[in-house]
Amino acid sequence: MAFGVKLVFFLHAFCLLTIHTHGQKKEDATAEEVKIEVLHVPKECKPKSKKGDLLNAHYDGYLASDGSKFYCSRTQNEGHPKWFVLGVGQVIKGLDIAMTDMCPGEKRKVTIAPSLAYGKQGYAQGKIPPNATLIFEIELYAVNKGPRSVEAFTQIDMDSDKKLSRDEISHYLKEEFERDGKKRDASVHDSILADIFKNNDHDGDGFISAREYNVYQHDEL
Repeated sequence: MAFGVKLVFFLHAFCLLTIHTHGQKKEDATAEEVKIEVLHVPKECKPKSKKGDLLNAHYDGYLASDGSKFYCSRTQNEGHPKWFVLGVGQVIKGLDIAMTDMCPGEKRKVTIAPSLAYGKQGYAQGKIPPNATLIFEIELYAVNKGPRSVEAFTQIDMDSDKKLSRDEISHYLKEEFERDGKKRDASVHDSILADIFKNNDHDGDGFISAREYNVYQHDEL
């Protein structure tokens, strides 16, 4: 994965704790609400995707009622596949469920009930009417460790005390900026560091604990 994408998602995860998706509901899904048809599985099917992983995929969305296409990722972002973190609300709940345990190279066709899509209100901006059942054709390209992975926390936590100090995060940012190779004013680094602590140091003790860091609820932390 390119460094720029990695850094963007690292900063995104630190600076945005809550990501809302239009019409998404919190209730548990049943098998009837998300139907998965596996179209293709590569011979080597690993790693399998799980909550908190960073995925790269193309997908097309259709209305089940008439088959009309309302979304195509290939027409967005100059045709590049879409990056998102699985299971944290960056896509509708039904897609979070449908793309779990999926491996790079796998293709799926999934049908998602309104309760796990845009519900009774629909999504006018996306041309999705109320109570719409949606169909997605998905091709997954990559499964990477997410920006809030245990590995990332361990890498930043240099003294292994299960909390991140201002110095540790500052050091990590400096290293990442150096790898990027772009010249930045020192104020950019200071501003990002200040935002990270403003949004994550909930108890104001000057550290980001494993619990404060742990948006994706890894048991290992």
